[in-house]
Amino acid sequence: MQVHYQSEGPLPQFKKAVITIGTFDGVHLGHRQIIAQLKNEAASIGGESVIISFYPHPRSVIAKAPGEIKLLATPNEKIELLAAAGIDHLVIIPFDQTFANQSAEAYITDFLVKNFQPHTMIIGYDHKFGKNRTGNFELLQFYASQLGFFVKEIPGHLYNEVIISSTKIRQALLNADIATANQLLGYPYFFEGSIVKGNQLGRTIGFPTANLSIASLEKLLPGNGVYAVTARIKDANPQTIYKGMMNIGFRPTIEGTIRVIEVNLFEFDAAIYGEILQVSVQHFLRTEQKFAGLDALKKQLATDKNSAINALA
Repeated sequence: MQVHYQSEGPLPQFKKAVITIGTFDGVHLGHRQIIAQLKNEAASIGGESVIISFYPHPRSVIAKAPGEIKLLATPNEKIELLAAAGIDHLVIIPFDQTFANQSAEAYITDFLVKNFQPHTMIIGYDHKFGKNRTGNFELLQFYASQLGFFVKEIPGHLYNEVIISSTKIRQALLNADIATANQLLGYPYFFEGSIVKGNQLGRTIGFPTANLSIASLEKLLPGNGVYAVTARIKDANPQTIYKGMMNIGFRPTIEGTIRVIEVNLFEFDAAIYGEILQVSVQHFLRTEQKFAGLDALKKQLATDKNSAINALA
């Protein structure tokens, strides 16, 4: 897959571009049905599949409280997921107030047609665009007949499924409902962070942890609790996968006041400060609890480890 940033210069001339537009946040199972439709259409005419996406997320720009939207996938993670899905081109458009305020007609003629010369556009039946969201499927059909491209509709049930799934995934993650989130995603939810030094309390009770600093403040993190996870060190052998358990929360047993992410990797005891750890969240084990002391916590962590090993078996 080729990735193009409009901010970096002119876009290439696409071959019989079959395009669709969307955030594709998380590239979940609903998105994958649209991607399959896109790829099939491109293959049928000997063209190229092109996804147009935006960054920042449009809702974070035009919302009353910008910045509140949390992403299921960072831009780099989305690139990774779309590349695995077999798309020919991903075009990332910088989204700002100027872009948001262009008329629906200008969006079609000066943005879509000028930059992509589409052969076919695949769009949701209630897709809205342009200033005040006045552009719609019917306007695209009008211009299609005038400018010589085709417009095809994403079925209503599928378009709605994408929206509903994205909402359900976000809510499930916030509620620590990993089973539902992973089922709708079609893969285990993952995030990554750099490994930083903590207070090294875990090491003193036999459960050393990698403390993660999450680089992207936009990334949605699961709700507080203990999870069974798998993990890999970025830039190391991608086939080397470690099993472990993770705690997200405030560590109430030691009166913690800062939310932390701690990963205990099984059968692993190397110093990897500064490395990037990608964590895949496989199963929810339990809620965060306050214990009477470190001995009680240590006993519970041993139980958690056994639960994680069984869940990951």
